[in-house]
Amino acid sequence: MVVASQKRKRGGSDNILPTPQPRHPYLTGNFAPIEKTIPLTPCTYVGSIPEELADGEYVRNGSNPVSNSDLGRDAHWFDGDGMLAGVLFRKDETTDSIQPEFVNQYILTDVYLSSIGSKRLKVPILPSIATLVNPLSSFVWVTLRILRTILLVILSHLPGSKQKIKKISVANTNIVYHDGRALALCESGPPLRIQLPGLETVGWYDGATAEGEPVDAQPTEKEHVLGEGSGLISFMREWTTAHPKLDPKSKEMLMFHASFAPPYVQYSVVPQSKTIDEAGAPLQKVLNAAVPGVRGARMMHDFGVSSSHTIIMDLPLSLDPLLQLQGKPPVSYDSSKPSRFGVFPRREPEKATWFETDACCIFHTANSWDDVDTSGKTSAVNMLACRLTSATMIFATGNIAPPAPPKKTTVDALPKRRMSFFSKYNLDTEASVYERHGRVESTEEEKEALLHVTSTEVSSFENDDDDEEEHFDEDQCRLYYYHFDLLTARITHQWALASIPFEFPSVHPDLEMSEAKYVYGCSTSTTSFGSALGKATKIDILVKVDITTLIARGRANPPRSVSGVVDPRPMADVITSNDLEDPIRVFQMPDGWFAQEPRFVPAATKRSEDDGYLLFYAFDEAQLTLTGDTPLDEGEARARSELWVVDARDMRSVVCRVRLPQRVPYGLHAGWFTGEQVRGQREVEKVRTVDRVMEEKEGGVWMGIRDAVEKFLA
Repeated sequence: MVVASQKRKRGGSDNILPTPQPRHPYLTGNFAPIEKTIPLTPCTYVGSIPEELADGEYVRNGSNPVSNSDLGRDAHWFDGDGMLAGVLFRKDETTDSIQPEFVNQYILTDVYLSSIGSKRLKVPILPSIATLVNPLSSFVWVTLRILRTILLVILSHLPGSKQKIKKISVANTNIVYHDGRALALCESGPPLRIQLPGLETVGWYDGATAEGEPVDAQPTEKEHVLGEGSGLISFMREWTTAHPKLDPKSKEMLMFHASFAPPYVQYSVVPQSKTIDEAGAPLQKVLNAAVPGVRGARMMHDFGVSSSHTIIMDLPLSLDPLLQLQGKPPVSYDSSKPSRFGVFPRREPEKATWFETDACCIFHTANSWDDVDTSGKTSAVNMLACRLTSATMIFATGNIAPPAPPKKTTVDALPKRRMSFFSKYNLDTEASVYERHGRVESTEEEKEALLHVTSTEVSSFENDDDDEEEHFDEDQCRLYYYHFDLLTARITHQWALASIPFEFPSVHPDLEMSEAKYVYGCSTSTTSFGSALGKATKIDILVKVDITTLIARGRANPPRSVSGVVDPRPMADVITSNDLEDPIRVFQMPDGWFAQEPRFVPAATKRSEDDGYLLFYAFDEAQLTLTGDTPLDEGEARARSELWVVDARDMRSVVCRVRLPQRVPYGLHAGWFTGEQVRGQREVEKVRTVDRVMEEKEGGVWMGIRDAVEKFLA
């Protein structure tokens, strides 16, 4: 009887539900990819569409893996094929009415086309960023993933391949416009031209022309191109920042190219065609000029550019496969090393002056501008950036527990890596702050945190509140102000403008590289931008910061260097403020709604700098299922996103809400393209399609070998 009872008990185990698997916070809910793409489709809307939007298009780029099942063992939010989602505001010239139309398309990179044409592959061709940043990834595992990618790239060039992989970029991060071309970008390849408004993929841009453009439109003389003359590593010299800077006055596009080999960073300036200099001669390009002084391979995402100078950031966030030989993951953050900023004249990177300060991570700069003396010479360069105090965000977006920070070492153990709390910057720029400390006698004061200050800041410390250190917590992401004095080679100001989280910054497009009054960005009322394991940061607040006012306050009463903050109010106080002159104004999403990166579109009236509109995608998470998933992206029950247009002056009024035919997953960066830019695009001879890679090829010896190798590597 006992045995029979035991058998019945085991038989009932068939009804036990499987153990729930951990959910990836950046690949579920509205972070989950969408597979359905649609051409330009008319949308309904409520409110009124501003005339300034006529014939313009808002486009957002973001990673969108072909499907979640393709992500394999590791996954990261930044992985995946690029997908563009746009809203065109088409104007009917006969009725003067404006009709919004939605379109979304995959970016047809070499990697995407090869993936969909290779039916045997079960995981992406490229290794996940999660594999590279995970401290638990073994040397063998990372090496195998990299070797698998190399073999698949080689295989794509052999007979039987439907698509050669010439560039490994997935172009999934940003989209900009320069010289008649819309360009999609990410760090692992050159820009890729996109055709507006339908978002078709044209071809790779090399700094001179793009694939798919008419041959008769090519220059008569051979132009220099990106990566030219770099030998075996020329493909790395093409890797272009996802955040090139566009000068609204000179019309130049400025870029840097980071790689694993010395000189680690190269730099390019591409003028608009037929642009002449002050002497009347054609403005020359700067292509792949070395930036001396960068100390290693870095995960470098953005940089600063003023009207006359460029700022390259050599931060202690490394991206180097050789780190595996030291027992470290390829992506590693070392908070014991300094952050370094190289400032140089726009076309002379060899003249870089390097400034050092405390370790940090910066992924996005908001704006940079010059201070000019009475003789017209640039005396200092200012930069606003979103400064993080740790690299947690890199790990959190891969659902990886960040490595434990290194234990603080006492002065006795590391005498050369500390300096007196009240020590001034040394004008000796040949040695770092850390190296110069070796000449200073150790004192008990050196047990304070490493902070670099000036004499004016020392005098202001006695006025600081006792609880100021509470504002210097872990995982900050704040809008920071840096002032690089070119005459003394010192950072004379470096502090946060506000204590609230701040990311995805932008300014009025006509005021980039000059002293703009307002910076727009994203924030959150519940978490920071360095979310913990198992949580995702979602944007429920848009912010407008009057930086002119806050910088003036900071200079009048300098906060503590590095850790100080001008406006220490928490987000709750900012939200409830009724002060119409408040230097921080916020737009809070309704409960359950979340936003994406906004773009500022100036109004025609130009009553003030902030006279215009913020455009962004919005999503109501009440549409998610009880388990937090999105409904099927088909049929009437599918979830839908909206495009909101908010008045940037009052940061309260929703001018218009466009209801889209489907949802837009939370993504990365967006761009606004005016009607003039859409109409002024360069001619296109052909665009990329999926037809060729979807065709069935006849079998043969090479096809058999290819299938066998691909099956083995699947």
